[in-house]
Order: sequence, then C-alpha cells, then structure tokens
Amino acid sequence: MASAVFITCAVTGSGDSVRKNAHVPVTPEQIATSALEAHEAGAAIVHVHVRDPASGAPSRDPALFREVFERIRARNREVIVNLTGGMGGDLMLGPDESPLDFGRGTDFVGPRERIAHIIELEPEIGSLDCGSLNFDESLYGTTPRYLRTMAQAYRSKRIRPEIEVFELGHIELARQLMAEGLIEQPALFQLCLGIKYGAPATAEAMQAMRDALPPGVHWSAFGVGRMQMPMVASAVLLGGNVRVGLEDNLYLEKGVPATNAQLVERAVRIVELLGARVQSSAEARQRLGLRR
Repeated sequence: MASAVFITCAVTGSGDSVRKNAHVPVTPEQIATSALEAHEAGAAIVHVHVRDPASGAPSRDPALFREVFERIRARNREVIVNLTGGMGGDLMLGPDESPLDFGRGTDFVGPRERIAHIIELEPEIGSLDCGSLNFDESLYGTTPRYLRTMAQAYRSKRIRPEIEVFELGHIELARQLMAEGLIEQPALFQLCLGIKYGAPATAEAMQAMRDALPPGVHWSAFGVGRMQMPMVASAVLLGGNVRVGLEDNLYLEKGVPATNAQLVERAVRIVELLGARVQSSAEARQRLGLRR
C-alpha cells in the first residue's frame, strides 16, 4: 500500500461534457481558475486540455494553451502543470465500404504538431498516449515512429512524459521506448481504466497493469464515471498515485454535478482514510525528479 500519494486533477478533458455539467470549464480563464481551485483542494498536478471558448468543443489551439498556462503561472508558481499531448490522433472512419471517407470528429495530424504547444511552453510534464485504441466507435491512432518523435522532443526540452496506457500492449511499447533511451527513469505511467474497449475499471485490471510495469517507475491510475473513486482506493491499496477530475467523471453522486475541487477533496478523504498522506506539489516534484 502507498504511504504517500500525489493527486492529479484532469481539469476539463476533450469529451462532450460541457452540456452535461455546468462546472466543466471552457474558457482559458475558467480552466486556469478551476485548475488552481483543484490545487488548493489538494492536487499536486493539474492535467490540462483546452476548449474553444465559443462552442466548448475540444481544441489544439496553441494560443489557448498559452493563455491557460500563463494564467496559472501568473497566480501560482508551485502547482505542477501537465499539458496534454493526446490531441490530433482521432479518426472517425467512413461507411464500411468507404472507410477513408472520414467522418465528423476526425482530427489527425503528425507527431510534432500534436505536441507543438508543449515544446513551446515547456511545462514540467506532457502526456504521451502510448498506443492506438478503439474509443467506442472512433479510433485513436499513433505509431511507434510517432511516439519516438514525441519522446525525443520531450527529452530535448527536459519535459517529463506522462505515459498514458490503456491496455497491456501499451506498456510493452513504453518498455521498448525506455530500452531505446527515449524515456528516462524514473518514468511516470498513468493507468487509464474504464475507457470503452480499453482496460476495464476493476482492481484486477489495475493490478495486472501494475504488475506489467517496468521496475523503478512511478505510476498513477484513474477510472471513469462512477468508478472514479473506487479506482482511487484501489490505486492507493496497490501502491500507486491517483487522478480525478471532470475529464473523467462529472458527478459526486447520481444526479449531483461535481466541481474539480470537490472531486479532489473526496480523493483526499479516501487517501487519508486508507492511512496514506497526500503529497504537495513540491514533494511530488522532488519525488518525480522534475525540473522547474
């Protein structure tokens, strides 16, 4: 069991959640404010996507990332910022006999464009989605070549990749990148559980993924929807760290919309009830060996 745990808050995500919960932040000001509220509640790390301020749709606009990043840093120099590198890999295949007639929602670009905002802004952490996956009826696509390009770019800027893995094969690909020297130890893994057609949000799946990790790494985990808090407990019991936030779950309980701060507060209570201590940003930074 973990004795000290850092909490990540995934602030807004890229899902169709804005109309489901009025607390989902949309504008750069809202995203930055919600991130800082989560930090005050106990999150050492904030994981940041951005959205189009007018429509609420997910965005890759580097100017929006810059505004959020600068707003956070203008008010707080302590919180660890983790910018997403996972956008730009979405494919909606066309009809069965015309699959390359891509559908609405397709947004597929090369590896450098996916992380251009991260390389420009140089946060302490950037996410690295380590493999392709079915997301319900869409595809998230990347390749080992793409991942090598992204990992090398992160390394050149001393940005720590957060290796997001959605099934066991992704861990094997990450092992290969580590063997090639593209990802340095201590590596940071995020076990992503409960995404439709990915690893299920169960303690058994989490333990299997944990057991497959390379030795000496740090790891965190999350579950989506109503499994968010059960996966918090499982991660602590299995020796890991935790992630919560409106990217992954919109409700405190059935019919009760949550805020990011409320989700973090609940995670803090679970961690402490299990006898572990919640780490500050400074402690997590030292533990992960991040550069300021």
